[in-house]
Amino acid sequence: MIEIRDLHTYRGLNYVLQGIDLDIPDGQCTVLLGRNGMGKTTLVQTIMGLLRPRGGTVRIDGTDIAGRPPFAIARRGVALVPQGRRLFPSLTVEENLTLGVSRRSRGSRPAGGAGWTSERVYELFPNLGQRRHHRGNQLSGGEQQMLAIGRALLTGPRLLLMDEPSEGLAPVIVERVGQVIADLREQGLAIFLVEQNYGLAIRSADSVSILANGSVVWRGTPGDLDADPAARESHLGV
Repeated sequence: MIEIRDLHTYRGLNYVLQGIDLDIPDGQCTVLLGRNGMGKTTLVQTIMGLLRPRGGTVRIDGTDIAGRPPFAIARRGVALVPQGRRLFPSLTVEENLTLGVSRRSRGSRPAGGAGWTSERVYELFPNLGQRRHHRGNQLSGGEQQMLAIGRALLTGPRLLLMDEPSEGLAPVIVERVGQVIADLREQGLAIFLVEQNYGLAIRSADSVSILANGSVVWRGTPGDLDADPAARESHLGV
């Protein structure tokens, strides 16, 4: 679905992404690993149009979306679960979800399943259904993460970008996030997962790439990475 070629992005004067090549296939979970400060979030934000690259292409079905505004990229079927969740704390669960409903999502059908509705999100995350009238700042960290995922799903995406979804969560909630990723992948949704939690990343991945100093320095399968202790120690400190 997504083909990234020779992508270059700056943050101010900082040259962050230095010629990224990466593929994100349909119906698979593509994982990006790397130490802090290597450019992972910059890559996610560039794909989503929150940062404008200075060179390279990001193609969806052959159409280059690099540098387009986020709303145009969302209409191509890309949704973001941002690092830190970025909910509206004074709005209720229901109101946060309603903001995720777009004209596109009301008529769309993601691969492998019916279109997303609030009720379908509540089926996926029963706790949210029970707390639909609670404000965002009244939710636990795990509930906030589920709400951020549900809000993204309501746009009817073909590709879900997930930036550090396990950050700050208890181990039992991290396990739940992993199960949700597995369920969505089985339904045919493409997922691009940026993660620091090595166990969650490896369990979720169909393919793995490692980013270091703005470049992809390793790529392969989860099994390949488990069998390569030198790469894990050098690039991840694992």
